Amino acid sequence: MPGMDVLADVVAAMRTGPATSGRSEVRAPWGLRFADSFGAAFHLVLQGSCWLVPGDGSAPVALGPGDAVLMPRGLGHSLVDRPGSPVVDFNPEVEVLGGQGARSLLLCGTYLLDRHRPHPVLDNLPDVVHVAADPGRHRTLHSAIGILGEELDANRPGVAAVVPALVDALLVLIIRAWMEERNCPTQSGWSRTLTDIPVARSLELIHSEPGASWTVADLAGQVGLSRAAFARRFTEAVGEPPLTYLSRWRMTTAARLLRDEDRSLAAVAKQIGYTSEFAFAKAFKRDFGVAPGTYRRQTASV
Repeated sequence: MPGMDVLADVVAAMRTGPATSGRSEVRAPWGLRFADSFGAAFHLVLQGSCWLVPGDGSAPVALGPGDAVLMPRGLGHSLVDRPGSPVVDFNPEVEVLGGQGARSLLLCGTYLLDRHRPHPVLDNLPDVVHVAADPGRHRTLHSAIGILGEELDANRPGVAAVVPALVDALLVLIIRAWMEERNCPTQSGWSRTLTDIPVARSLELIHSEPGASWTVADLAGQVGLSRAAFARRFTEAVGEPPLTYLSRWRMTTAARLLRDEDRSLAAVAKQIGYTSEFAFAKAFKRDFGVAPGTYRRQTASV
């Protein structure tokens, strides 16, 4: 799938900390309440079945074995054995819950994502991203879910290393599966962007060299389109013009460098294409509302 490195790059840039997760073995009747959160909640139905009840009043969603759900904006919700069952607040330290009825095994957790200035890939996701188990589709995702279920149920040696690695990979796998389900000629936006070869290639160029002095003509020439045709095609697919996206990605990259690396502000500015530390600081504050140094101190304490 052309352009998937861009998806990995976007997800890496948006993540602001390690994922947290907890195993829950539940027996009917049962219900778990998840409050609104700043992170992106996720749930895997490793065994059994349940219902997801969104906190915004929208219709409950039936979940079966092997299903995955991502709540990218942390919408409050509940998981229940059936709609109407009483609920208790989710506690990751409580692994067994409920009565004496049918058993389900769940993995529930949270990804920490930058919600101050979300990337369009994440911003355009619905409040509930549901990827149902479907034999023959999304095999990598469902293989990962199957391995997680086996590891958590058997609790074999090494499980503490295997589970976090699989959970980290699941964020990309769930988003990719959701995009693939919507990649058809009638769809627009990011569900098709990464399979549009000229647009995907231009995004790869921007992501690989955010500090380069790209112009629309430069990018158009690299992907074999006229300037006007490229600008129109990119804007329709991505939702904003090429240079607007370039500016966005430069600031996103700067935020990641400030969070994750101990580089000087001058070095960060240079990497994303600013020759002046002052100009970089001004642009960063315009986008994030705080100066780069303040942002670094704030995120270091998270």
